[in-house]
Amino acid sequence: MSSPCAPVRRVGIFGGTHGNELSGVLLVRHWQQDGAEIQRPGVEVKPFLTNPRAVERCTRYIDCDLNRVFDPESLGRPVVEDIPYEVRRAQEINHIFGPKGSDDAYDLIFDLHNTTSNMGGTIILENSRDDFTIQMVHYIKNALAPEPCPVLLIEHPSLKYATTRSVAKHPVGKYRI
Repeated sequence: MSSPCAPVRRVGIFGGTHGNELSGVLLVRHWQQDGAEIQRPGVEVKPFLTNPRAVERCTRYIDCDLNRVFDPESLGRPVVEDIPYEVRRAQEINHIFGPKGSDDAYDLIFDLHNTTSNMGGTIILENSRDDFTIQMVHYIKNALAPEPCPVLLIEHPSLKYATTRSVAKHPVGKYRI
């Protein structure tokens, strides 16, 4: 039997990790202007545009994929003039929503993406042993029923994920919209 989860108090909703995936960007901008529909008593929900330069250019990234640079090496790089834009942005995001792996990190991050694949609304998880994420996925699937909501588990026991969502205590994954 697992121990009870600590209450979720801080949630980040990311859009624009890839600047050419605009559904998340539009939702984040909408919620930044009027966040009433995502706010709940006792929970801080922060909509956040993750890669504004790439969004401005409507390109996946500027120097490197933001969704691959939340590793210790990139997060610990000294800030110098020629540091890749996305590495610097990852450090900023880690400062705001982390630090990654700490008790101070946000409880949950949703990273909203698009895909050209015919996969519909899909939740992507990295950890099948996180009771909170499993319960949340169950809740989401029931709330969306009878519409299907596949869950893709990309769990690997020795892989340390370097995605934007990996900053959170509960990296729920991406919801592909």
